[in-house]
This record gives sequence, C-alpha cells and structure tokens, in this order.
Amino acid sequence: IADGACSILLAGRLHPLAIGPWQFISAGMVSVGLFGVGMSLNDLIDRRRDSLLSPGRPLPSGRLSLTSALIIVVLLACLAGAGTLINARLSTDDSGGWMTLILAGWALLLIVFYDLAGKYLVAPGLLTLGLIRFFHATIYAPMLPVLWHPLLLLNHVTILSAVCYRLEEKRPPLTRIHWLAAVGGLLAIDTLAVGIVAVRRLPRYDGLLPALSIHPGLLYPAVAIIAFILLGLWVYHVNPAPRQAGQKLMLAGLLWLIVYDACFVAGYVSTKSAAIVLLLLPLAYGSVLLMRLASNVLALSQTPQYKRAGRSHSLGQRRDDNRPTD
Repeated sequence: IADGACSILLAGRLHPLAIGPWQFISAGMVSVGLFGVGMSLNDLIDRRRDSLLSPGRPLPSGRLSLTSALIIVVLLACLAGAGTLINARLSTDDSGGWMTLILAGWALLLIVFYDLAGKYLVAPGLLTLGLIRFFHATIYAPMLPVLWHPLLLLNHVTILSAVCYRLEEKRPPLTRIHWLAAVGGLLAIDTLAVGIVAVRRLPRYDGLLPALSIHPGLLYPAVAIIAFILLGLWVYHVNPAPRQAGQKLMLAGLLWLIVYDACFVAGYVSTKSAAIVLLLLPLAYGSVLLMRLASNVLALSQTPQYKRAGRSHSLGQRRDDNRPTD
C-alpha cells in the first residue's frame, strides 16, 4: 500500500488537482488484492508439500477447505480488478487508463508465473519478485514521474531475495551461475527501463518533474540504502544461524520498502506527506506480530501429531553403518 501511495503522491506532483481519497482507496484495493492472490495461490499450489512439512497450516490441517480457499483467491482477484478499474477511471492522462489496466494485468501474470514455476527456477524467480514490485508501483502512475522509485524497489527486492535465499539454504541451491544470471538480468532490466523512458519522454512533463533527472530529493533514498546495508550487516552479526539471519533480514527488507517510499515522498513532495506514509511501517510490523500470535494460538488448538521415536531400536533391529538410509 505504501508503494502505491508513494506513486500517487509523486504523480500528483505533476497534477496537483488530480489527487483525491479514491486514488488511495483504489491503491489499497489493488495492493491487498494482488499480493493476497499471490500468497493464497501459493498455499493452494503447495498444499500437498505443506501436508508433509507444515501440517498445521490452514489447508493441510483441514481448517480451511479447498473450495473456500478458491473462493478467497477469486474474491481477492475481484478486489484487485475493481481497484484497477477505479484507478483507470480516475486517470487524467489520455492513455493512463489503458496503461493502468495493462500494468495491473502484467503484475498479476508475473505473480501467477512465480507461484507456478518461478520459485523453482532460482534466478528467473528472483527477478520475477523484483519485477512484481516494479510493475505494481507503476500501476498508479503509468507516466512514470520518477523512474528511480520503481527501479529501486526492483533492485532492492531482487538483491534482498537472492541474499536471503542463500542464507536460508533453499533448494535448488543458489550457484554461481544463478548469481551471474540474477545480477546480469537485473542490469539488463535497469538499462532497458532507463532506455525506454529516455526515448519516450513526454515533453509536457519536462521541466516539472523529469523521470530521469538527478533531483536533490534522491539524497533521502540514497541515505536509506546505506542505512539498510548497515542494518543488514547488524542482523547478520547478531544472528549466528544463517537461516535465522535470512528470515529476519527478509522481513526487515520488505518492511524497509516503506522507508524508501517515505524518502521519495520527502524528497519530491513534502515531509508532512512522508510522515504519513512512514506511519504505515509500525502498522505493517504490528500486523506481522498479530498474525504470528494468531498462528500460535491456532496451533495450540490443533490435535497434537505424535511420532514413534526409535522404532527400529525398540524392535531390536540394528542398522548397518555402511547401509544407505532413506
């Protein structure tokens, strides 16, 4: 939601009279709908795997039926679609309405691709995560008033996901080839985006807020980047277990996107608006803590799963050390 609010405020720098409450309401609808579809669809696809590794989750445990889960995905998709239509209707640019629909559809396709295949392909999956953030941020401002904003989200999420993937030792493993593919792909996407915007710049926006200008307001997100690097090093230092460090770094990195949004608003719009956007940070972190608490409470209400320990020894069986095990 913060990414969308930032894009709207940056676009409003060009059209001061075009900003109203419905822009922000529609941004919330699109954000909740799109990312809700992504997370819900991921659980649907992984329900068999989760039945073995995480049987306490809603679908494997039976707390939520498959039909109910499908209905939730459809309702979330409808919510995103309705928000997109509202945003397209409110667009003041001749082609902004159509571009809003195209960008939202492209973001949804990337989300579905990641859930179905991208997460198993390592480098393409990491790039897809960054591209989802990029296109989501452009839905609300197809004219791209400040290209550096969605580009920073793209690069931050891709690099963060790659680092945490390595720390958490996910499978398939992140090899040197995957690293080179992810970094090379990221550089190619950055170059392509800058090139397209440079060629197709709209003259009527020049002089007001050029998308590629080096504005003094960029100092704020630059400082935020340095601050997050220091934060990441601290998280890695205080968590000796790499897997735990990766999990905490991923959470911190995703929440840090709100800091980037507030920095762009502070640099290009106003510090008052930036403070309002920054208020979403404690709300986001509070929601994470609330969901974790709810998950722990639900786990206590579930029937315990028992496993027989040392079954082979209790039956008097001996295992040969040289014999391969399952």
